[in-house]
Amino acid sequence: MRALFSRWALDSGFVLALLALSAFGVAMIYSTGQLNVPSPVVEGVWIRQLVWFALGLTAFTIISRISSNWIEWISVPAYVLAVVLLAVTLVVGTGRGTAAGVTSFLQFGGFQFQPAEVAKIATILALARLMASRREATGHGSRRSWQLTDVIAPSALVGLPLLLVLLQPDLGTAMAFVGILMAVLFWSGIPLTYLFLLVSPAIALIVSFNTWLFSAYMVVLVGLLYLRRSRLYTFEYVAVLVFNLAVGTVARILWDSLAPYQQNRVLVFLDPGLDPQQAGYHLVQSKVAIGSGGLTGKGFTLGTQKRFNFLPEQHTDFIFAVIGEEFGFVGTLLVLSGFAYVLFRLVRMATGTGSHFASFVLFGIFGAWITHVFVNTGMTVGLVPVTGIPLPFISYGGSFLLMCWVAAALAVRAARQH
Repeated sequence: MRALFSRWALDSGFVLALLALSAFGVAMIYSTGQLNVPSPVVEGVWIRQLVWFALGLTAFTIISRISSNWIEWISVPAYVLAVVLLAVTLVVGTGRGTAAGVTSFLQFGGFQFQPAEVAKIATILALARLMASRREATGHGSRRSWQLTDVIAPSALVGLPLLLVLLQPDLGTAMAFVGILMAVLFWSGIPLTYLFLLVSPAIALIVSFNTWLFSAYMVVLVGLLYLRRSRLYTFEYVAVLVFNLAVGTVARILWDSLAPYQQNRVLVFLDPGLDPQQAGYHLVQSKVAIGSGGLTGKGFTLGTQKRFNFLPEQHTDFIFAVIGEEFGFVGTLLVLSGFAYVLFRLVRMATGTGSHFASFVLFGIFGAWITHVFVNTGMTVGLVPVTGIPLPFISYGGSFLLMCWVAAALAVRAARQH
């Protein structure tokens, strides 16, 4: 039996961890349906998740045995198809649940599918092919071989689907694309300084609301650019400065253009007590649920915040809060340890493969998953703003779970590329 499992899984420890997380996810989704007053929103959804789990294992079995050369060849057509699907979603897409105004899903009869999940996989493959071709063209990929302009092509490749996802609008999923880009660029050998310059406009946007803080940031940025002047072209130096100044200048204008409820969502991240019944409700209830779990939790299906339906989106975005309430600190630590092991295995597989394309695929998956885990768990305790982003293999979501197992199949296939 052990030999049979090893032949199916290809990487036993990695796949066992994912099986455990998925099975635990089905159990927790079942728990979210155990309410004092039954709700049709969550009642029986664990059965649908179980079906998607089975479909995911089927997809894993097939894809993990496909030729790596074929996977590399299909990366470009898959990317084009994903972009087309995202564009179509903007026109005829639908939302789901409480996500009013969001057009993230395509409807096929009674079946809903989220094209952004396909786009993440396709973007990883296309980006891996682009970066692998550069690595093969420039040799070993030394940090000294990089110029700041070299990030334009990979940034544009990721930026197109990212923009289409933002227009849905789906900020949570868009953040996963950023994680993919940052992880792959880091693995490609780009200097950390260039990574900082790439994200510097986002930092400028955050600090621009305090004049003194923004001024100090610009002084640091100028100093950093001066130290790297021998590695930067003049137009690169000027472009970074101008872009950061432009972002800082328009930040206040953009803030004033936001609707009051949009401004509240940002403000309650800093102080949920400002609007505990509206914009801050999710975070307040999530903290109460996690805090009430204590060391070992209240027991499976026995969480009171969950049973009285105080905790919103408890089977999707806030399922980690249910884990904290029912299994306490010990339960959340075990779940996070499981994800840490999975991410560690991805890094080990990336360092052990003999293919540039395969290693970039593995790090792209690493970037997507670590972003999902960090943002999802972080928003439940107030470390990051509340956004709609699920927890891999655990949160309810058919197309999301299926694509997680497709990514797992690509990972084990890539890891065996020697």
